[in-house]
Amino acid sequence: MSKAKSYVLKSLTLSFVLISFAALRATAAEGAEYDVKPVPVKTPPPEFPSSMARDGIAGVVALKVEIDETGAVTSCAVAKSSNVEFDKPAMNAVKNWKFKPAQKGGAPVKVSLVIPIRFDLES
Repeated sequence: MSKAKSYVLKSLTLSFVLISFAALRATAAEGAEYDVKPVPVKTPPPEFPSSMARDGIAGVVALKVEIDETGAVTSCAVAKSSNVEFDKPAMNAVKNWKFKPAQKGGAPVKVSLVIPIRFDLES
């Protein structure tokens, strides 16, 4: 793996993990559906489309995600996107994420939230 590609992958991974945690914190502040937020425990990064990286194009995809009582992502859809080329890689990655489930009154519950995935070459 080239040094530049390695840097892009590390930057991308750090960006979307930090943004994901920020999104979960924001949702928890609003959340009446749970009192303990879901916590990401497995977050494989999305693949940055090579044509977009080559052209220096960055973007963000906001995904509406449902997490079940086991912490699995059961549905994932694009809520908003800055570029359609990032949609599929973002969804493919988040579908493989795993969470410690949200809780309400000490019991795991299903939740819906929006997670932004940032594709950024210079994080």
